Amino acid sequence: MYGSITHSYIDTLSVEEPLEIKISYCIQKKQQQSTVSVTMRTPGKDFELAPGFLFTEGIIASFDQLKNICYLDENVVSVELKEDVMPRLSKSDRNFYTTSSCGVCGKTSIEAIKTVSPFRKLDKENLTIDPEIFYSLPEKLRATQDEFSATGGIHASGLFSVDGRLLFLREDVGRHNALDKLIGHAFVNNLLPLQNHILVLSGRASFELIQKAAMAGISIVAAIGAPSTLAVTLAREADITLLGFLKKISSIFIIEVIS
Repeated sequence: MYGSITHSYIDTLSVEEPLEIKISYCIQKKQQQSTVSVTMRTPGKDFELAPGFLFTEGIIASFDQLKNICYLDENVVSVELKEDVMPRLSKSDRNFYTTSSCGVCGKTSIEAIKTVSPFRKLDKENLTIDPEIFYSLPEKLRATQDEFSATGGIHASGLFSVDGRLLFLREDVGRHNALDKLIGHAFVNNLLPLQNHILVLSGRASFELIQKAAMAGISIVAAIGAPSTLAVTLAREADITLLGFLKKISSIFIIEVIS
């Protein structure tokens, strides 16, 4: 008869909690408040996530529209707009709940998620970047992923200068949340558009991430993983250079450039 041995140990896990995003606005001196979405996210940087989400979804258009951001509860954030600023709530045509793995699962049609970027007519420079810069980005991103180092279960979005300097990075259990936090940081600090920067994604390049990048005026996206067909289509439409499979395998980097 065989005995059994039980081993126990303590591990660190990524935190996943719901965040309800509300928007508050005043029309003709009447205060209105609407719940826009509930998303599963890693707590932290919620005051970047909420406005970043509202911007990349096309519900709000500029930093100047913001009046205040506050917690109504531990997992409820309200974004208050200035008087007589009307949010484009028709752009939030989605079901109430979104998971950490899907940023546009609740959308009712493809047309509803093709958000129009305020920077769509932006003149983009022809940037020349040494391939060695791209080769260095995965390791630079990985070296600053504190949450990933601790848990192994979290996504990251990093914004780099064209000479390969990491400007800022955000992590989250949801890849779309990580990017909304990053764009939200630029949004609340009035740094948009980000046309002269490189966005690096820790995973695959999906449609909703390219859509969010387009909203922020980003012209170069490099993903560690694969791009999807719809991501490629949108990148072409938005004049975004998309690089996939930016990862190191047996000391060889594989880069696929789609432009």
